[in-house]
Amino acid sequence: MTQATYRTIIVKDGRGYHGYVPVLPGCHTDGLTVEETRKNLKDAIQGWIEASSDLSWDIPEDTLIETLETVTIPPLVMPYTAYA
Repeated sequence: MTQATYRTIIVKDGRGYHGYVPVLPGCHTDGLTVEETRKNLKDAIQGWIEASSDLSWDIPEDTLIETLETVTIPPLVMPYTAYA
């Protein structure tokens, strides 16, 4: 049996969380907690791969490179004011 690793994204969505897999189109789920969303993502990925295999679709590998960058944001000199 082959294993694959996929990058997942989880974002706060109202009272719960929305999770998706960028490299697998349409592979989305949700949950009330981050942990529940992660579990649901595993199920969603498995279902996506099984359905794609049944349809003879290619199953993509996640070859994306992800980095996190920290930047310093200077304080605003003056608050923005809209003029009428």
